[in-house]
Amino acid sequence: IRETISRAQFMEGQPQGLPNPGAMENGGGSRGEERPPAAQETIVTEGAAKIVFPSANEVFYNPVQEFNRDLTCAVITEFARIQLGAKGIQIKVPGEEDIQKVVVDLSEQEKDKVEPKEDENLVPGDKPRTAAVGEICEEGLRVLEGLAASGLRSIRFAREVPGLQSVIANDASARAVDLMRCNVKLNDVAHLVQPSQADARMLMYQHQKVSERFDVIDLDPYGSPAPFLDAAVQAVSEGGLLCVTCTDMAVLGGNSGETCYSKYGSMALKSRACHEMALRIVLHSLDLHANCYQRFVVPLLSISADFYVRVFVRVFTGQAHVKASASKQALVFQCVGCGAFHLQRLGKRGSGAPGVRVAPAHLCPVCLQLGGPIWAEPIHDLDFVGRVLEAVSANPCRFHTSERIQGVLSVVTEELPDVPLYYTLDQLSSTIHCNTPSLLQLRSALLHAGFRVSLSHACRNAVKTDAPAEALWDIMRCWEKECPVKRERLSETSPAFRILGAEPRLQANFTIREDANPSSRQRGLKRFQVNPEANWGPRPRNAGKAEERRRLRQNKRKELAEDPARQAARLKMFPCKRFKEGTCDRGDQCCYSHGQPTPEASATPADSAETSDQSSCGVRQGVAL
Repeated sequence: IRETISRAQFMEGQPQGLPNPGAMENGGGSRGEERPPAAQETIVTEGAAKIVFPSANEVFYNPVQEFNRDLTCAVITEFARIQLGAKGIQIKVPGEEDIQKVVVDLSEQEKDKVEPKEDENLVPGDKPRTAAVGEICEEGLRVLEGLAASGLRSIRFAREVPGLQSVIANDASARAVDLMRCNVKLNDVAHLVQPSQADARMLMYQHQKVSERFDVIDLDPYGSPAPFLDAAVQAVSEGGLLCVTCTDMAVLGGNSGETCYSKYGSMALKSRACHEMALRIVLHSLDLHANCYQRFVVPLLSISADFYVRVFVRVFTGQAHVKASASKQALVFQCVGCGAFHLQRLGKRGSGAPGVRVAPAHLCPVCLQLGGPIWAEPIHDLDFVGRVLEAVSANPCRFHTSERIQGVLSVVTEELPDVPLYYTLDQLSSTIHCNTPSLLQLRSALLHAGFRVSLSHACRNAVKTDAPAEALWDIMRCWEKECPVKRERLSETSPAFRILGAEPRLQANFTIREDANPSSRQRGLKRFQVNPEANWGPRPRNAGKAEERRRLRQNKRKELAEDPARQAARLKMFPCKRFKEGTCDRGDQCCYSHGQPTPEASATPADSAETSDQSSCGVRQGVAL
């Protein structure tokens, strides 16, 4: 029976009488490890899945990631609707009205193929084939969760996403796989979910053959997914779905540019648009890995939320499109003073084969820093996003985070698809040290000037516009005239002094326009996450292992106390530097020798180690004096 969709709940210390995962391997057999008593377990209910966790380990479950898992279920459901619809199979989602939906192929690559007509596979009088939740669909999707931990995500796929042929829940940890087997049996999805213990990279490399590839691969590692991307782009089927999460936002956000380059092949910049830049860096890395194998990626949905970024891309094969990949990447030139940026494409697509010539860039006259390459094409497929949004809105009871999914996807549909990165209100005003205009005032000024403008799901104060930096600063100069800045307080070398020193060539109009307020804002949708709890964020690594390492390192650098008599005898083996210089007046009270060095001291192997004590003799003696 399908569990009622509910909030993630914790029930501590409830004996459930669950089978011992140590006694199960593919449904039978025994393992050497015994499971802790049931009183130490935690039962978590999320969506339609019920998962048992060891209470001592909080790594396995993070309730903040429920939005991530809900969104993934919604995306894979729509992907299954598209893929199976082309085969004449209609999926049935609990809670949805029984309405036949039109299947639209999203990929340009498949438009040339023969599109199936309605009911072409049906014999008159036959009913259309359907795929329901929890049932094996022989022509359905093959799903791989490479880093499954407790198996929660895979079990939710099996219990909430229709049209699946199989789900492989893989993890390298034997303990995690034992826990998965227990949870699979608890949720009665053993016919769909297959626990696997293997290195995720090796498992994907073993499925490179076209007939063995996965239709959906989900990667949600702790930290960076960089080690898995090469194997993932080879193991996903033609037009298959690749879902990747990155939680190393410090690296992607520009705190360590050299680390970002080593992992993703791109230099991250510290910028107010760092969240969208992180998405574009991940897409660039995915496309770069795919290009090595004559493949390329087509983004469906790219989300920056909470403490991570999440991208959903389809992977295709095609030499011509791979050659055009250079024109999809761009370097970012950003001014270190005012924050203005310019994107320079690596290649320029011509009418025939894509060329490698680039147009000269119009750059900011102030100092620049260079970042990238990043993905410069649209990061969402608005048709696909609209389908997911429509499905979630029509069935809001399916997910606990449905309100947030609707809000985020609504903002995504309002974003300018062909404008990479964005500015922020506080960035613009703080650069020239003036009061901050309201969001509607700045949006209205840009619209009055004939430019396009939108919000961004990645930042609450974002201003995404196709206006050049010169026009944007002209608008801010006009705003400063209404809210003057004390010029005498500005340094002549500051960006504010240089910007305000020029007269605006564009006269801004800050009268509020009706179309300046986006629909998602007018409807009061839940667009941006409020911190759900104290100290929320990515969970730490396994606490048990950390405690063990801390115990082993304890007192590691402390030396054992030495007997005073032995210490005095040892120091007397070394000559006193101050005595040699004729400045030591301690006489017999000196802890070092005032005679000739003994042969034992000169032959001691630890001479070099003791030299540090001797060299600091003068300091200690000086203090004593």
